[in-house]
Amino acid sequence: MENVSAANQVISTDIPARLDRLPWSRFHVLVVAALGITWILDGLEVTLAGALTGALQDSPMLRLSAAEIGFAGSAYLAGAVLGAAFFGWLTDRLGRKRLFSITLGLYLLATAATGLSWDIWSFAAFRFLTGAGIGGEYTAINSAIQELIPARLRGRTDLIINGSFWVGAALGSLGSIVLLDPRLFGADVGWRLAFGIGAALGLVILLLRHWVPESPRWLMTHGRVGEAQRIVRDIEVRVRHAHGRLALPGPERSIIRPRTGTPIRDAFATILVRYRRRALLGFALMVSQAFLYNAVFFSYGLVLIRYYDLPTQSVGLYLLPFAIGNFLGPLCLGRLFDTIGRKPMIAFTYAASGILLAVTAILFHQELLNATTQTIAWMVVFFFASAAASSAYLTVSESFPLEVRAFAIALFYVLGTAVGGIAGPWLFGWLIESGSRDNIVTGYLFAAAMMVAAAIVELLIGVRAERRSLESVAAPLSSHG
Repeated sequence: MENVSAANQVISTDIPARLDRLPWSRFHVLVVAALGITWILDGLEVTLAGALTGALQDSPMLRLSAAEIGFAGSAYLAGAVLGAAFFGWLTDRLGRKRLFSITLGLYLLATAATGLSWDIWSFAAFRFLTGAGIGGEYTAINSAIQELIPARLRGRTDLIINGSFWVGAALGSLGSIVLLDPRLFGADVGWRLAFGIGAALGLVILLLRHWVPESPRWLMTHGRVGEAQRIVRDIEVRVRHAHGRLALPGPERSIIRPRTGTPIRDAFATILVRYRRRALLGFALMVSQAFLYNAVFFSYGLVLIRYYDLPTQSVGLYLLPFAIGNFLGPLCLGRLFDTIGRKPMIAFTYAASGILLAVTAILFHQELLNATTQTIAWMVVFFFASAAASSAYLTVSESFPLEVRAFAIALFYVLGTAVGGIAGPWLFGWLIESGSRDNIVTGYLFAAAMMVAAAIVELLIGVRAERRSLESVAAPLSSHG
């Protein structure tokens, strides 16, 4: 029920409590399937960038160098940064659902166009636009998922969805194995077809998203209470049809004064001043995981080819078990983020991945690894690093008020990727091209140190958000009274 004072436009609502009391249902499966595709698409794109390195170097038309491949990887991340910033601001102003089609549509067009590239500049430009679509997706999708999933399941659901990046990685790996087979496709054909995988997958999901509603929480804070009520009632009818009688919602009610939007200056002030400790935490978590992931994944193919003499067409095969290990991390550990808690689990996964990466770097330096054992070592490292990276997105998406949630996700994605991600692919591409194991090991050890430092920051100022409603973790700016 909603109580509205016409004079002051003050709303008393139980919408958040009603959403949080729902059992897991087909509706939540729809949300995960239609929105979680973002991470699958990103995993697909990043994997293709790594698996296709040899083919891009051998392409009769492109003939990219290792440094140029690193440059294209940085262009993708630069696009993601700008796309996240722009679309994140729009998501808080225009709503979550409206941005779904826009950002996915941009991605579809850009990744398809990448397969038509004719030189390094066209290739980098299309990768930039592809990244812009993915960056925009992260802000709209992360905020929507947080606002639609019950509080008691939010941690594990978010980690598994983020971990589905590796389902996309596996698809990219399998696709590259087939499309780079010289017996099936020419040297300048297979890699072009590979970029069509994401476009075909995204087109199907674009239709599925039609059935995902706008976030009732977003509608509520923008004064569209009647519409929010209708959506919640529709969800409850669908859930009740499958589960029977629903538990009563909690006693918590949100008292809000609707607002049409939040000026960007107020958004910055809220995130960086009012919640400055959480801002520092989000920055530390996002920067460290972004550097680690982007440094390794935009260059893993070059490492396998240069240092282990792996044939170009076999790179994707070595990524497949690696991707499986990464998906198993969030899948196996996700539940613990809701039971043991955010703070101890985030600190543990960051520290474990950093220490294990340092050990792997030493083994690489001593030339004690081959292509298989290098892949196994990376599997172990990223079993923990995958859960850690997913928890970074979880932290920044649940630690700030609803009115600036998408912008906060965008801001920390931008900062993390700009500082830790854009430089990573270019730096490691240059380090690999130098041919020096010492240089590469230095890069790995630097990434390891960043992960351990982030674990310490989490222990000091981490937020205990497990099993708590979003409104109790960070009260909406529109809260009244």
